[in-house]
Amino acid sequence: MVGIISYGAYVPRYRLSQAAIAREWGKGGGRGERSVANHDEDSLTMAVEASLSALDGLSLKPQGLFLATTTAPYAEHGTAGLASTVLDLPRDAFSADYGGSMRAGTTALRSALEAVQGGGLASVLVAATDCRLAEPGSDLEGVLGDGSAALLIGSEGVMAELEACHSLSGDFVDTWRNEGDPYLQRGDAAFIGSYGLQRVARDCAQALLVKAGLTAADVSAAVISAPDQRAQARLAKTLGVGEKVSALDAIWGQVGDTGCSLPLVQLAAALEKAGPGDRILVTGYGGGGCDAFLFRVTDEITRLGVRWAVEYWLARKRELPSYGKYLQFRKILAAEPLAPYSSLALSWRETRQDLQLYGVRCRECGAIDYPRRRVCLGCGAKDRFDDEKLSRRGTVFTFTVDSLFPSPESPIAMIVADLEGGGRFYGQFTDADPREVRIGMPVELTFRRLHEGGGVVHYFWKFRPV
Repeated sequence: MVGIISYGAYVPRYRLSQAAIAREWGKGGGRGERSVANHDEDSLTMAVEASLSALDGLSLKPQGLFLATTTAPYAEHGTAGLASTVLDLPRDAFSADYGGSMRAGTTALRSALEAVQGGGLASVLVAATDCRLAEPGSDLEGVLGDGSAALLIGSEGVMAELEACHSLSGDFVDTWRNEGDPYLQRGDAAFIGSYGLQRVARDCAQALLVKAGLTAADVSAAVISAPDQRAQARLAKTLGVGEKVSALDAIWGQVGDTGCSLPLVQLAAALEKAGPGDRILVTGYGGGGCDAFLFRVTDEITRLGVRWAVEYWLARKRELPSYGKYLQFRKILAAEPLAPYSSLALSWRETRQDLQLYGVRCRECGAIDYPRRRVCLGCGAKDRFDDEKLSRRGTVFTFTVDSLFPSPESPIAMIVADLEGGGRFYGQFTDADPREVRIGMPVELTFRRLHEGGGVVHYFWKFRPV
């Protein structure tokens, strides 16, 4: 049996309302909202968040990581390898990057399922993530949302078994972005729906059901990849599963089109509501091709426990104070310039400390120190340490608020927190108003962008409210 062992998703806390966009450009209407990544988030940090959620509470270390995105931090530098490092996966774990298409997420999923099915890898973590940019004032500005999802694929403890999969390939120009273009472009919606999505995704899903020997009546929930809710509803009706996609309405109303991660985000939302015996149809369309899957939920879903997935993050939302703040977050509106620099050699040497969150534990007195050091602060022993993985949760010991640091979110709070299990960590506070910080407040570490220097993106951990 091959299928999904666990799942997770991540939706950034901030929301930009359709009404705010409409007011800015003098347009009428405007219902719902879209998710907006914070100024210190990108596709990598969101993939890490979703992956940590999928791995939470599990002792299993995946043997592979397949990461799909069309908005990688670098045009040439492996995102999957960096994510694998941050997640502290085994050094011999196989990592691969998928991109260039809205199908990238489901293509990575199929690759992972076949890698496990073929025996090449015992388990694979699939992460899909996107943070796409629409031209200000365009119709797409209110449609595109930011988000990610992760699925742990394996053959033991499977909570959603793969019953069948099917793919179609071809070429159809629907959405595109040329080299160097900051903004996504999309063709005529009616043309795309009628001759791209409707035709290709319909044929793929119908062939899948024939392959599985089932009909639409056997499907409990449907995840239909589409550029908008109307197109999704039309395709679902054509397939005979129109009433089985309503559980995903919240994603369209509060998140938007999350790019290549959308099918996996919607699948995570469907799994949150699924029970043993349910069958879930999944389609991922893009560029004239489509991947379709049929999963059957097993009894393992009741033993998996609660996941940090779509419902959790939707409940934490915070509205952006202004449209101008959104422009700052996306660097469309210039902020105060910074010229930070970090040595690449030093960053490499401190990978285990800065990315993987390892401190040291003194062999003599048991004290945990972070950053890593040679002399124990507790007993003075020298070079008598073992590596110690830090907890990501703790409570605020003390803090200060800095009003001078140039940031799209200013002022910022700097926190010293005592971590669960030992160790003390000093870092920035994000995703909330610094005036909310209190001594003893529960906080957790989240992986974020720290700065860019010398053309290189540097990442570190920051605190956010639990």
